Amino acid sequence: MERIHELIEDKGYARVVDIASSLKVKQASVTNMVKKLGDLGYLKYEKYRGLVLTDKGRAVATLIQQRHETLSRFFSLLGLDEEIQQRDIEGIEHHLSPETVKVLEDLATFFENKPATLKAFLNSRKLKAAS
Repeated sequence: MERIHELIEDKGYARVVDIASSLKVKQASVTNMVKKLGDLGYLKYEKYRGLVLTDKGRAVATLIQQRHETLSRFFSLLGLDEEIQQRDIEGIEHHLSPETVKVLEDLATFFENKPATLKAFLNSRKLKAAS
């Protein structure tokens, strides 16, 4: 859903071939998932336009995108390498409860509003790593 939403935002449409290519999976796998998502009412296929998210699908995709952005924001504050961030986010984002994501969002805001506290935390990690 997240990738479909991103493709629609970027290109105005999403096709099975584009989804499969961007996720590095087989088209058959995407076709099966698209069918399931369509049966559940999250998207529909429109001739010449490709896949289109329904209102229900857009709502879910937006929540997924917000969760991803929150985790990325939080991990960036901690100074994690972007490649590591993306790999970790993909691994955990769908397993975290909305409550946990909200706490991480609040913690990111806390650190952003208290840069000295964030700096102290990051420095303590450097000292720990050096010893």
